Amino acid sequence: MKTKKLIFSMTILMLTCVIEASAQTVWLDELNLSNATQGNGVPMKNKSLDGKPMRIAGKTFSRGFGTHAESMLTILLNGKAKTFTANVGLDDEVNGHNPEVEFVINGDGKTLWKSGLMHQGDTARPCKVSVENIKKLELMVTEGTDGNYYDHADWADAKFETTGVTSLETYNPISNVPYILTPAAPATPRINGARVFGVRPGSPFLFTIAATGDRPMTFSAKNMPKGLKLDSHTGIITGKLNKKGTYVIRLCAKNNKGTAEKDLRVICGDHIALTPPMGWNSWNCFAGEVSADKVKRAADAMIKSGLINHGWTYINIDDFWQNHRDSKDKNLQGEFRDKDGKIVVNARFVDMKPLADYVHNLGLKIGLYSSPGPWTCGGCAGSFGHEKQDAESYAKWGFDYLKYDWCSYGEVSDGDSQKDPNKVPSFSMKGGNELETAMKPYRLMGEYLRQQPRDIVYSLCQYGMSDVWKWGGSLNGNCWRTTHDITDTWKSVENIALAQDKAAPYAKPGNWNDPDMLVIGTVGWGNPHQSKLKPDEQYLHVSLWSLFASPLLIGCDMEKLDAFTLNLLTNDEVIAINQDPLGKEAACVQTIGKMRVYVKQLEDGSCAVGFCNFGIDEANLSYKDFSKLGISGVQNVRDLWRQKNITKVNTATGALSIKVPAHGVLLYKFTKAK
Repeated sequence: MKTKKLIFSMTILMLTCVIEASAQTVWLDELNLSNATQGNGVPMKNKSLDGKPMRIAGKTFSRGFGTHAESMLTILLNGKAKTFTANVGLDDEVNGHNPEVEFVINGDGKTLWKSGLMHQGDTARPCKVSVENIKKLELMVTEGTDGNYYDHADWADAKFETTGVTSLETYNPISNVPYILTPAAPATPRINGARVFGVRPGSPFLFTIAATGDRPMTFSAKNMPKGLKLDSHTGIITGKLNKKGTYVIRLCAKNNKGTAEKDLRVICGDHIALTPPMGWNSWNCFAGEVSADKVKRAADAMIKSGLINHGWTYINIDDFWQNHRDSKDKNLQGEFRDKDGKIVVNARFVDMKPLADYVHNLGLKIGLYSSPGPWTCGGCAGSFGHEKQDAESYAKWGFDYLKYDWCSYGEVSDGDSQKDPNKVPSFSMKGGNELETAMKPYRLMGEYLRQQPRDIVYSLCQYGMSDVWKWGGSLNGNCWRTTHDITDTWKSVENIALAQDKAAPYAKPGNWNDPDMLVIGTVGWGNPHQSKLKPDEQYLHVSLWSLFASPLLIGCDMEKLDAFTLNLLTNDEVIAINQDPLGKEAACVQTIGKMRVYVKQLEDGSCAVGFCNFGIDEANLSYKDFSKLGISGVQNVRDLWRQKNITKVNTATGALSIKVPAHGVLLYKFTKAK
C-alpha cells in the first residue's frame, strides 16, 4: 500500500512539473508592434516615444512598448494565455506639459481593466489581468480631457503568461491595400464646383470656373451682371458687384470634344461662404517650417495637379509667418510690431502683398492665421490688443480667410497681458461668465473683419468650447472648430466623427461646423509619412466630412500627391455632396451594431446616405429601413464613389444589399424615380 501511495504522489508531482514547464512568458516587446495605431510617432520597442529609456515617475524600465494616445494594439491570444501584467504610465520625457491619458484593456469586445485617468508624474500603475479563454485582446491608450497633446505613454514590463506557446501574433484587421474608385474625368468639358457663391457689395470678386476636360478650353458666360468680367482663357471671373441681389450666370466651357453649361447663382448680400470652404492648410505638413516659397509651391501644385478644376480654392498659411518670442532661428527673430503697432512679417515671408497677388493671379484665394491672445500656439506674435490693426493689415495685403486660434487667450482672458502662456492651447477661461469670455475675443475680431473693404472668411478655432456652433455665426463667423486637433489615426477620426451630431442642426449656408483638416496624403512635419489611416478609413473620412458639410482643408504636402490621394480629392459627385447649396449637415439616423447610417438632405430633394462601419468586421445585411432615411416610393440608388447607378429599390417592398468593409463606407445618393 505504501508503494502505491508513493507511486501516486510521484505521478502527481511529475504532472505538476510538466504543467509548470509548459507555462511560458511572452514579453510584449517580442511581438510585432508595427501593427499598433497611435496618435503620433511610431511604436517603440523597449524605449519611450522619443527613443529614450522608459521612465515613469523617476523609475526606469528596460522592457515595454512606448506609444502615444490615441493608441491601440490588437493581440490574437486564441485562448492560449492566462494573464497579462504591466506597469503603465506617462513617460517623464513630457515633464512640464501636463498630459492626461487612460490605459484600457479590452478582451473579445468587453472591458477587462482600466487604469483611470493618469497624469505626468503619477507613479507607474500596475495591472494584472486574467485573459484566460480570451481570443482577441486590445491594449488601448485613450486621451484624457485635454486632447492628445504630449500623451507619451508606456506599457512597461508588459508580458503574457501563456499555456505553452512561445509567441503571439499581433493583428490589424483593416486592409492596407489602396484601391481607386473615382473614375477618370472625361475628355469632354464638365463644369464642377459650387453652384452658389456669396459676395458682399463692393468686395473684390474672384471666382474660378472649375472644369475638367481636355485643354485648351475656352470659357464664356451669359447674363453676366455689370461689374464682373470673365477671362475666356482661364475661366477666372473678377470685378465688383455694388448692388445687392441674386444673379444667375450661365457658365459655358468648350473644347474640341464638346461643350458643357451650368448655372452659377451669385448672391450679393450680407453672407459669404455659402458653401463650405475648400482648400489647403500648411500646418499638417510644414508647421513651423512654412515659408513664402513653400506656399507658392503649394499653390502651383493646386494648379498642376488639377485640383483647381474640382473646386479647390484656398491656400491657407497657418502659424509661423510672424516673428517668434524665443526661436533660435534667425529667420524668426525680430520685432513683433513696428513703431505704429502693425504686425511684422518674419524673414521667410518678407512681404505678404506680393504673395497674395501671386496666389490670386492663379485664380486661387489665400488665408492667414492668428490668435486673440498675445502669442499663437507656436509662440509667435498674436493679435491681443492690436485686433483692428491686424484686420486692416490682412485686408490691405489681400487675404481672403482668417483662422483665429484660441491658444494663449486662455491665459489673458482676465485682462492680464503679461502672463506667460503655454506653447500649447490653454483651454481654460478666466474673467467671470464663461460664455461671454468665450465670445469676447471672437466678437471683437469679427467686427473688425466685417469693416474691411473685402470679404474675409472667418474661422473660429477654439475647439468647440461653450457650444460655439450655437453662437459663432452671430459674431460674423463662417466656420468653427468643433473638436480638438485631428491626427492621422483611426481613433482620432472615429472620436471626432461620432461627436458631430450635437452641432449638426446649427449648420447652414455661411455657418459651418469644422471637425478639422483632412488627414490624408503625406503628412507630419519633421517626420513626413503617408497617412496612418488605412485606405478604407480614408474613404470613410472623406465621405463623412463631405456629409458633414465641413470645410474641406487638405493638410498634406501638395507636391507629393499620389494617385490614391488624388482619387479621394477629385471625385466631383462626392464633392457635390459637401458643396450642396441647401447647406444641411448630415446626422446619424440609425445604428446597426457598429454601423451608423448618416443622412444628408440635398437641394434637389434627393438625399445622400453614408453607411459607415466603425467596427472591425465586415457589415453585411439586407437593408429595409427606408423610412429612417426619410424616403419613400421607388428610388434610384447611385454609388457616388464609383459614379454609377447600381439599382432601383421600391422602399415599400424591396431591400438593398449592404456590404461595408471594416472601417469603411458606402456613400449612396437616393433620388426618387420618375
